[in-house]
Amino acid sequence: MKKSYKIEVDCANCANLMEQAAKKTPGVKDAAVSFMALKMTVEFEDGAEPAAVMKDVLKACRKVEPDCEIFM
Repeated sequence: MKKSYKIEVDCANCANLMEQAAKKTPGVKDAAVSFMALKMTVEFEDGAEPAAVMKDVLKACRKVEPDCEIFM
């Protein structure tokens, strides 16, 4: 299952770091962040609960970019 989320991030490099952090999160099959569109698309692994996984994605993203936001 794929879902898109609106994000708030300050620079393209930070968006890239968020994408890398999201891809390493358990339950995430793939992730892509578009800085220009301020959008994150996440593909979840089979059986993963999107709401729970996205909380972990947000935690991981905030480790690399403390003031980022993912609107769920």
